[in-house]
Amino acid sequence: MPRLRLALAQTNPVLGDLEGNSREIIRLTREAAEAGSDLVAFGEMAISGYPIEDLAMRPSFLAAAHERVDRLALELAEAGLGDVPVIVGHPDGPFEPRLLGTSNAPTAIAQNAASVLQGGRVVARYAKHHLPNYSVFDEYRIFIPGDELLVIRLKGIDVALLICEDLWRDGGPVSRVLTADAGLLVVINGSPYERDKDEVRLPLVTRRATETDTIVAYVNLVGGQDDLVFDGDSVVVDRDGGILARAPQFREHLLVVDLEPEAATHAQLPDDVRRIELSPGALDSAKPSIAADVAELPDDRQQIWDAIVLALRDYVEKNRFPSVILGLSGGIDSAVCAAIAADAIGAERVFGVSMPSRWSSDHSRSDADDLAERIGLHYRTEAIADLVIPFENQLGLTDIAAENLQARTRGVILMGLSNQEGHLVLTTGNKSELAVGYSTIYGDSVGGFAPLKDVPKMLVWELARWRNSHAESLGLTPPIPENSISKPPSAELRPGQTDQDSLPDYDELDAILEAYINGGLSIADIVELGFDTATVQRITTLVDRAEWKRRQSAIGPKISRTAFGRDRRLPITYRPSL
Repeated sequence: MPRLRLALAQTNPVLGDLEGNSREIIRLTREAAEAGSDLVAFGEMAISGYPIEDLAMRPSFLAAAHERVDRLALELAEAGLGDVPVIVGHPDGPFEPRLLGTSNAPTAIAQNAASVLQGGRVVARYAKHHLPNYSVFDEYRIFIPGDELLVIRLKGIDVALLICEDLWRDGGPVSRVLTADAGLLVVINGSPYERDKDEVRLPLVTRRATETDTIVAYVNLVGGQDDLVFDGDSVVVDRDGGILARAPQFREHLLVVDLEPEAATHAQLPDDVRRIELSPGALDSAKPSIAADVAELPDDRQQIWDAIVLALRDYVEKNRFPSVILGLSGGIDSAVCAAIAADAIGAERVFGVSMPSRWSSDHSRSDADDLAERIGLHYRTEAIADLVIPFENQLGLTDIAAENLQARTRGVILMGLSNQEGHLVLTTGNKSELAVGYSTIYGDSVGGFAPLKDVPKMLVWELARWRNSHAESLGLTPPIPENSISKPPSAELRPGQTDQDSLPDYDELDAILEAYINGGLSIADIVELGFDTATVQRITTLVDRAEWKRRQSAIGPKISRTAFGRDRRLPITYRPSL
């Protein structure tokens, strides 16, 4: 007989949509109650969406979120769900401003909180202790930290509650879980996806389970939010770190699992631990056991593809764009972007434009035609030669200026069609090109979303081959023409041009960029890895000089440890001494 049936609700909130997110919480709580759940937990900021950034400094937003939590408790009771305890994450406030250091400068007025709802009211609140201030996070500036561990007693079991970063830091509230002698630790999270992050996240959860001698239930958000994408991957592990249940990645899911935590004891609690006892309500203790879901992680390339697809879909849907438009050059980047877009929102909402110049090869046009037919997207041709010549003649443009004019003409066409027809423009550049500035500002860089912004060139090819292989395994037509994968990449802005006219081979380039951008290595350190000194100096110089372009680039989903954007903040005006 199960002692406690726990439901972890892996939701995809829309940031700011307090009403819509609350309706989803009620719906899933009803589903969990119908499954016989004794306790339901939602993710970090599930009511508001996450991260809320400087909305945490807006008193009206905080007051609305606080009131919505109170009203949600009443609505759950009115829906006949008041007996089921619900843990939900939300922003709380506004509070008196916290003073930062000795400067007397007022700062945070909010807390990153979790409330326990039962019987039509908020019975307890917990505030996140450890506020991350690294990578994409800026929580120390906008939140007031908590200082007390919350333990709820339900059906004779003590359940400790933490929020995301509280689990990652040694000391603090996680160290008090063992002292409190809890049988279950519930952690609500808004943990963004990164490639290979599960190699760190799951070992952390299992280590905390053994350290605290508790079952650990980790529930995470799912979905895209601007340049972040949350992968879900909620998991429950036993006291020895063994997986009891696991939710799938990149989709909403209600994970229900039967647990047998250790019974609550009469351990003396320290002053910084608060315990409350919840009513068992009308819970059925004679329900039969259920089989737990244990989802398997997909292949690494599928994880990346699914992450980008979800990020694009949510950016389009949450911002209410009817469709997307992109230039189709016949090359690998635009082909992969088109396939991602079709997977995200359906080919019928994807509009491709071939924009050949006088230098465009026949295969570029035919490869774009082939791609459009394979995917089934809307397709048109808008030649640019007659549009470029008047500018060249009037301004006397030659060489690089004339080459960039071609790219900017294409940008004008895409933005004009976007304005006229309402499409979101996708910019198709990859991370390698963005790193070295191998793109034309206000040309091929125009657009509102960049699916491949954090995807190096070699990985673009890898994803293309995986997507085609995946289609074949399902008996479907591979979406990406083989010629787009196999031919040398080229911007085709002059006769016979290839990317390697001015760049090293992409396998070498990506390795140098990985060391410099993600690894943070110096030129000397990179040379020590076996690369040519002059090549390393040239590439790192290109990276530094292109910062001004990247500052103006479209957002795109973060999939690596160090993505361009708020993940990597460097000055534009910078003259290195080495």
